[in-house]
Amino acid sequence: MEKKITAPISKEVAKSLKTGDSVLISGVIYTARDAAHERMTRLKSEGVDYPIDLTDQVIYYAGPCPAKPGEVIGSCGPTTAGRMDAYTPELLDAGLGAMIGKGVRSKEVVDAIKRNKCVYFGAIGGAGALIAECIKKAEVIAYDDLGTEAIRRLEIEDFPAVVLMDSEGNDLYEAGQSQYREL
Repeated sequence: MEKKITAPISKEVAKSLKTGDSVLISGVIYTARDAAHERMTRLKSEGVDYPIDLTDQVIYYAGPCPAKPGEVIGSCGPTTAGRMDAYTPELLDAGLGAMIGKGVRSKEVVDAIKRNKCVYFGAIGGAGALIAECIKKAEVIAYDDLGTEAIRRLEIEDFPAVVLMDSEGNDLYEAGQSQYREL
């Protein structure tokens, strides 16, 4: 059974989720990929505020395709989360509540997830066109010059995801691999 949750993701909600839980997320999330992460952290080190208040927010690692006429957004599947790992601990320490992507995370990110009681969700790769149907509104809010990697504010409804890493650092990838090693 899927749990229905609303973004932004409070610490209480994050703590209630366990690795392997299936969720349907509604509310507001933001897209950001490699270039946006690099720019946000670089500008922050130069004294410029992040373009959004990160408190409890969800960042979806995606670079959506352009929308066809009459559509809100084009295909919008997840990208590999590890590409953001160099920047993620800083963003989690600044209040980020959750991330959506695919793939394993570095030890530094795992430590930051546990330290900040956040959560990492997985979206299904290769299903970008289906995921786009959950996106009801999309608008660029920062770094328009980055094209598909600009930061977008998305209003979503019943976005399907799985908890890949819970707030205690329990990792679905690790758990799945250990099950096969025991066979």
